Amino acid sequence: MKNILFIASEAVPFIKTGGLADVAGTLPKYFDKEKYDVRVMIPNYRCIPQHYKEQMRFITSFYMDLAWRSQYVGVLEMEYDGVHFYFIDNEYYFDGFKPYGYIHEDIEKFAFFSKAALSALPLIGFRPEIVHCHDWQTGLIPVYMRERFQQDSFFWNMRSIMTIHNLKFQGIWDVKAVRDITGLPASYFTPDKLEAFGDANYLKGGIVYADKVTTVSASYAEEIKTGFYGEKLDGLMRARSNDLWGIVNGIDYEEFNPETDKRIVQNYNQTTFRKEKVKNKLALQKELGLEVDAGKFMIGIVSRLTDQKGFDLIAYVMDELCAWDVQLVVLGTGEERYENMFRHFDWKYNNRVSANIYYSEDMSHKIYASCDAFLMPSLFEPCGLSQLMSLRYGTVPIVRETGGLKDTVEPYNEYESTGTGFSFANYNAHEMLGIVNYAKSIYYNKKREWNKMVDRGMLKDFSWGSSAEKYQELYDSL
Repeated sequence: MKNILFIASEAVPFIKTGGLADVAGTLPKYFDKEKYDVRVMIPNYRCIPQHYKEQMRFITSFYMDLAWRSQYVGVLEMEYDGVHFYFIDNEYYFDGFKPYGYIHEDIEKFAFFSKAALSALPLIGFRPEIVHCHDWQTGLIPVYMRERFQQDSFFWNMRSIMTIHNLKFQGIWDVKAVRDITGLPASYFTPDKLEAFGDANYLKGGIVYADKVTTVSASYAEEIKTGFYGEKLDGLMRARSNDLWGIVNGIDYEEFNPETDKRIVQNYNQTTFRKEKVKNKLALQKELGLEVDAGKFMIGIVSRLTDQKGFDLIAYVMDELCAWDVQLVVLGTGEERYENMFRHFDWKYNNRVSANIYYSEDMSHKIYASCDAFLMPSLFEPCGLSQLMSLRYGTVPIVRETGGLKDTVEPYNEYESTGTGFSFANYNAHEMLGIVNYAKSIYYNKKREWNKMVDRGMLKDFSWGSSAEKYQELYDSL
């Protein structure tokens, strides 16, 4: 039996701001329970819903030095959906209404969390052979393991893996402050260790010291070795390329299942979608005040409204995109200029654009189930989950060929009648518009071909099961 501990800053169902939470909370369920005991450790934030807090059991508490201060560490546990979760408790650090705040506060908060997580291990009755760290918030864990925990025989031969969910976020702050917070000696703040361009960089530390490094799709693993995608760490990624794995994320096929989904008006599956899927579309058109017309080509967008997701391209051709024979449904929040742009076009083309500038899990399911196509023109996309959800719901993805989008969406080929979606290569607004118009022409003029594409998409398997097998391979290689 191999013991694995995931350490992350968020995990579903307790706390979620992005795809990292889905990985940390859902993936552990899918490992072979006979061979792997996979548990998860996250902070005990004040903003975790109360009904979960009531189920937590107190295990132990102790005081730990963080550089020159002494801090309380509490450890709680609970089981959820067959997975064992641990929670690191400290009211000073994990207070507040959301998990992350200003970066200078987060730098200290996650230094505390990283050290507390390791310090708690000898006391919880579980010794992991592999500590699997996620994103910059846990970047110090492989560093601390090497620097001070290695002296304790409990930690001998313990391995570490660093998973990069998005290389853009690295946990950067000035060296003097980070030395003061972490208590790490000066020798760790050199260009071959934690220092990068004059600052201290948590993620870089994790990448340097971890035994293996993974990222969330094969294409992204290649891309981050280049200057354009490498976020200034491309040299380090090339240096570690022998230890770099790209494993694509999955989605929870029980949660995202058009056949049983309680959030949608009409359930359907891969054989009944031709008749039943459209009922969701008509209901959504009615609910959002769009023109009720089963034949209209409806495009969905569920996303953070940021530059990374390609909204500057969309903004550039928005008038052409909202042609008379298209409906556009948008859900999400983000940069103010994109929020306001969609509000403006909702006002301008009221019966064919619906801007929903908030986030709702219920509404996202309705959009996946109702739309004909799903637009995702990202500048970069480590993995992306929305395209996997849209494939699952028989909504054809239109994506840019980058990262996980390139790995999971097979472009339509009209001559061979293959493919599960549409894609374009260059980050260019008119190239995107061209592919949207091409998709639209297939939808209106070759409906049988379109339905076959939906069929192929719904047959694809992007559940966590196949990702878990790859992670098992990685664990065994250590």
